[in-house]
Amino acid sequence: MTALLTNIPTLETERLILRAPGMQDWEAWLAFCLDDRSRFVRADDIDEGKAWRAFCHVAGMWALRGYGSFVITAKGADTALGLTGPWHPIDWPERELGWTIWSAAAEGQGYAYEAARAARDYAFGTLGWTTAVSYIDPENTRSIALAERLGAVRDPSAKVPHPEDPCLVYRHPAPEGRA
Repeated sequence: MTALLTNIPTLETERLILRAPGMQDWEAWLAFCLDDRSRFVRADDIDEGKAWRAFCHVAGMWALRGYGSFVITAKGADTALGLTGPWHPIDWPERELGWTIWSAAAEGQGYAYEAARAARDYAFGTLGWTTAVSYIDPENTRSIALAERLGAVRDPSAKVPHPEDPCLVYRHPAPEGRA
């Protein structure tokens, strides 16, 4: 962990650790970005340089906003399985809860659900968010299913970050007393 990212909390679930992004995660991130499995969360013309800038965006969100995405690892291992957490680029209309699972072997294990729940609890509890959305490509059926499993409902009246790109908006339920 770099000195600038030492204040990032570590979250723990039954099976997972959610921690700060670090250089040890770069190779797993790059492999994910260059794989077709990342097509819903990256530009079509992705290359190593663009993947690097996207990775730096992840770390930069923490440095500049004070929150961001956590790297997901299994307890007892420090291999990055994916990313989840609060996300809000400067030109996006709302704060988002996002997730990606980088390794095909980690898919279907319930890691994204477990990690996203912990990240959402952090956003609503620690950060005091009263609302959050997930922006999802209409063809990303796995993310749609996860959003619905998390209790999020489609919000067709919500604004999208890039109106020219197809995007569904799922609104997450606020915890009791935070509507």
